[in-house]
Amino acid sequence: MYTALRLQRKLKQRLKSGEAEIVVVSPDPYMTYQPFLPEAAAGNISPRHVVVPLRRVLDQCRILIGQATAINHAKRTATLRTLATEEEHTGTVDLTYDELVLAPGSISRTLPVPGLAEHGIGFKTVEESIGLRNHVIEQMDIASSTRDPAIRDAALTFVFVGGGYAGVEALAELEDMARYASRYYHNIKADDMKWILVEATGRILPEVGDVMGKYAVRELRARNIDVRLDTRLDSCEGRVAVLSDGARFPTRTVVWTAGVKPHPVLAATDLPLDGRGRLRCTAQLAVDGTEHAWAAGDAAAVPDLTSDEPGKECAPNAQHAVRQARVLAENILASLRGAPLRDYRHAYAGSVASLGLHKGVAHVYGRKLKGYPAWLMHRVYHLSRVPTFNRKARVLAEWTLSGLFKREIVSLGSLEHPRAEFELAAGGERAHGAGRSKGTDRSGGTGGSDRSEGTEGPRGPGKA
Repeated sequence: MYTALRLQRKLKQRLKSGEAEIVVVSPDPYMTYQPFLPEAAAGNISPRHVVVPLRRVLDQCRILIGQATAINHAKRTATLRTLATEEEHTGTVDLTYDELVLAPGSISRTLPVPGLAEHGIGFKTVEESIGLRNHVIEQMDIASSTRDPAIRDAALTFVFVGGGYAGVEALAELEDMARYASRYYHNIKADDMKWILVEATGRILPEVGDVMGKYAVRELRARNIDVRLDTRLDSCEGRVAVLSDGARFPTRTVVWTAGVKPHPVLAATDLPLDGRGRLRCTAQLAVDGTEHAWAAGDAAAVPDLTSDEPGKECAPNAQHAVRQARVLAENILASLRGAPLRDYRHAYAGSVASLGLHKGVAHVYGRKLKGYPAWLMHRVYHLSRVPTFNRKARVLAEWTLSGLFKREIVSLGSLEHPRAEFELAAGGERAHGAGRSKGTDRSGGTGGSDRSEGTEGPRGPGKA
């Protein structure tokens, strides 16, 4: 999206005259600002303010809602499956191009853990974040109304797998939200809930450094969150999370945030890939050894020119991706003019992470911050990075209002099955998993295998 936006601005006159055309292929009509997903899950930000509508921002571009299933760069052809081709049952269509920008992002990296596909919940899309929020509140509703101690215990046990940004921030924000919500339940106390973070390595949040990572562990444990390092999830069959240290937790909530992998469309191209399945790129963000093909973001293995370590590549994060997009757009324009290309060079500024309301850690330009200052820096930084002034103003307004009024703790799980009540009224049967009576099935239905299939399409800024 950032690359198309910059090209749109620079080619404004050519786009109007018809000399140039920018085509953006995306499975969704919006770009998701993923760093705000934890806050959306906690109810601090409205879901519609976490996404940026492509047709509004890229008003001079041609937007195609669909997916690239294969790319033959030798013939300058992308094979697409769109909403229209599915309705028409015509299979796929071929789109020819002159310049290719391939930036499909990444998808969740799963492991062959028994029961994960049936019961796991992802955390990579706005739909998953809101579905998880609804799911957590529904588990509290179940625990409040059941007379079965085993069901109550399982409903109030929440297991998060993965100690990176997504896992830690999602757990911290949702625990904060659930702790607040518990005051409105007559028979649930905050200490009744079990929050468990499972991390296969010996530390969490490696991006903020070892010192701040250890502080984050102490902070989470002080909130009665069970942080288990050097531990893996071996199974979650039968809704029982079995860990490699021998612990067993009956649970209805297993959130999988254990890393990402390159998007499968990269393997369906004739472009060179590295050992991890990413596109081999030059410092100018061109695909190595290939003309008229460019890449950025998670899908691109770009050399880090600011590092003294030979062969080191830029980290696959938003900090690099957004900056790469600017250089990429300028280099495309320079190549069209026959001008020299610019190298992408950005020294890593540091990282910030939220640990819930008014709590956070940061390691920026060598300075270490924790608590409220780090949380404030986290919000200021991401507010400055979220696209468009419209979104910045709306997010700031929501943060301001949330500071003046109480949190919203309502669950809108029926949004996932909006026709269920009408179908029942019309004489049909309620869809499996629809309605609050079937809320517990979402961890294995919409939140699990169905959603994991949904992430097969390109996600994040800069679609194929």
